[in-house]
Amino acid sequence: MNHQIIDDRITTLSIEDFAALRENLHEQLLFRREQLQQLSAAATTRNDALLDRAASQIEVRVKLAASARMVLTDVEAALARMDRGSYGTCHLCRRPVERDRLMIVPQARYCGRCRHVREAGR
Repeated sequence: MNHQIIDDRITTLSIEDFAALRENLHEQLLFRREQLQQLSAAATTRNDALLDRAASQIEVRVKLAASARMVLTDVEAALARMDRGSYGTCHLCRRPVERDRLMIVPQARYCGRCRHVREAGR
């Protein structure tokens, strides 16, 4: 078990939690790879129908692919952190990322406090 102290309370990431998070990340990995493959296949199918599509539809596909690549990179990084044993540690403050946050966003790199600080700085 990985015991984490957050705001003077202990949050436990159990072996079952860890396994569920790894499975969730693996499913996201497969989904994003498939999504990118489908978007790529659609983009390389050059025919009259594709050329007649509105520029906005092509732009949407490009943005979807960029978003999928970004999430895929985050998921791969989270799986690598699991393998290295550094999963669940905030990249900024080095404190544990809250269990509840990881259960919602398993690829989270930052604890809730640091995430808010980063977003406020944008």
